[in-house]
Amino acid sequence: MPLSAPADREPLHRRAITMHGYRRADGLFDIEGHLEDTKSYTFSGLDRGTIEPGEPLHGMWLRLTVDEDLTITACEASTDFSPYAICPNAAPNFAALAGIRIGPGFTRAVKERVGGSAGCTHLREMLAQMATVAFQTIYPVRRRKEAESPEAAEAARNRMIGTCLAYAPDSPILARRFGPG
Repeated sequence: MPLSAPADREPLHRRAITMHGYRRADGLFDIEGHLEDTKSYTFSGLDRGTIEPGEPLHGMWLRLTVDEDLTITACEASTDFSPYAICPNAAPNFAALAGIRIGPGFTRAVKERVGGSAGCTHLREMLAQMATVAFQTIYPVRRRKEAESPEAAEAARNRMIGTCLAYAPDSPILARRFGPG
């Protein structure tokens, strides 16, 4: 169901984010994200001069390599477009995310390693969405383990309880997926 009809309006800003999950030949998984911001009008930037409509203000890439347990084994970032010449210098710092596990405490660990002036706001913001893409990418592997092991199924159930409406403790979805708890 689409949103209601909007009021008359003029487009000013567009942010496009695309993310993909891949299984690698070595058994690891790559989660890649790309963010691009554009404006619908010409404006002047401090370091770049005139930026035309549709020309990227931000153009950034991020790749997380993770294992089946959602531990980041490598992280690579790149900035193709930014408002300031210094911005691409933050990209190499994202390699410090190696070793962090996507799960409870992930956001805090990211802030500790690439928060504030050590990182880039836009790349950091992408990480929360990439964590979800990682989970969705690895889901078939985890689901197979759940089918093979009651302990894995119980751990999955415990991870999911209360994370959204469908997995509320009294949800019929939770009961259908994992059985009575």
